[in-house]
Amino acid sequence: METLGIVECWHIASGVRIADAMMKAADVELVRASTICSGRYLIFVTGDRAAVAASVDAAEADGSKIKASFVISSLSPEVAAVLKSPIVLADVQALGVIECRNVSTGVMAADVAVKRSGVELARFVAGQGINGKSYFVMSGDVAAVQEAADAASAALGNNLIEAVVIPGPDASVVKALVRGTR
Repeated sequence: METLGIVECWHIASGVRIADAMMKAADVELVRASTICSGRYLIFVTGDRAAVAASVDAAEADGSKIKASFVISSLSPEVAAVLKSPIVLADVQALGVIECRNVSTGVMAADVAVKRSGVELARFVAGQGINGKSYFVMSGDVAAVQEAADAASAALGNNLIEAVVIPGPDASVVKALVRGTR
């Protein structure tokens, strides 16, 4: 993913209309357009920076109230990969779990965290089954995870619910948190 555009809509029906407008506004790829909890609608598009920006601008011009929107250039490969599927962790020294008020700011904070410090992003949970919130899980040495958690917390501001760093987590906790991990 070159650039990621994120639009989180308050309502499903207007979200579908906005997704259509975004696709018609620019040459972008629709990565996700789906409902999340609390009756919101989440849209991810990718493409070159100008096209993604034009697509997100079309969403904002729709006239519907949007909860949040972002354009993230040079999205980290770690975030791009984990948006598709959790990764398997091995030899976990520390875990960081960052809980966010919504999905769009969570993606932005995960990108900030992995770019700031040498952590491995293991999982991103986007709104479904958790009342429209999001959280992400990262792993690395204790100092790197703490640095990444601090960076994500600062980026989130009042959209942060909680950030925890767990040194030497029990293997069963890691396995429960990140599916597929041995």
